[in-house]
Amino acid sequence: MSRTYTQLDMEPLYGFSHRMLMAIYGLCFRGEISGQENLPAEGGYLVACNHTSMLDPPIVGLFLRQQVVFFARKTLWKPGIVTFWLDGVSTIPVDRDGGTDVAAFKRVLNALKQNRVIILFPEGTRSPDGNLQKPKPGIGLIACRAQVPIVPARIFGAAKAFGRGGRVRLGTPVSVTYGKPLSPADYDDPRDGKQRYQRTAERIMAAIARLQLPPETVI
Repeated sequence: MSRTYTQLDMEPLYGFSHRMLMAIYGLCFRGEISGQENLPAEGGYLVACNHTSMLDPPIVGLFLRQQVVFFARKTLWKPGIVTFWLDGVSTIPVDRDGGTDVAAFKRVLNALKQNRVIILFPEGTRSPDGNLQKPKPGIGLIACRAQVPIVPARIFGAAKAFGRGGRVRLGTPVSVTYGKPLSPADYDDPRDGKQRYQRTAERIMAAIARLQLPPETVI
């Protein structure tokens, strides 16, 4: 049976935040959302999306059926309301200073086992010009280890609404297209050898690049 979230299905703070963000999106950035029929009805999976704006994580996560688990850099965990909120919505702290964050990876696998969704950005950081960038191997590592479906997603208009180094432009439509899930066989080929993770990342990024806006959508 298809599972559509209501506020009661979510953890309290996540549900409250989801309701507030949905209202903000509807008032300030309402665009077209397409491809929701491609989202798995149950089970944990990854969503891989292009990255152009700080708006990307919340907007891409608003329209998923399961509760989403986000990443944030460890340095944000400081005494105060921010830490309370990050912990309350089950955010995973990530060490961005280099190396493999084993603790974060274990939390990813645990979240997937709990039927949560993880949103990842193959480019690793926000695009400086809104265009698609070359993917980093990090998503390939997670994908190959997790072996779960990956839903490619592409967000449109976020760079214009709140681009890197820019200002917020309320009223700018931000749209999202979700593609058909990729199975492990679609993105992972162990014969790639030492290039396995990078080539996996490139296959995922290529799936994102193929996504388009619904016809007649204006951004």
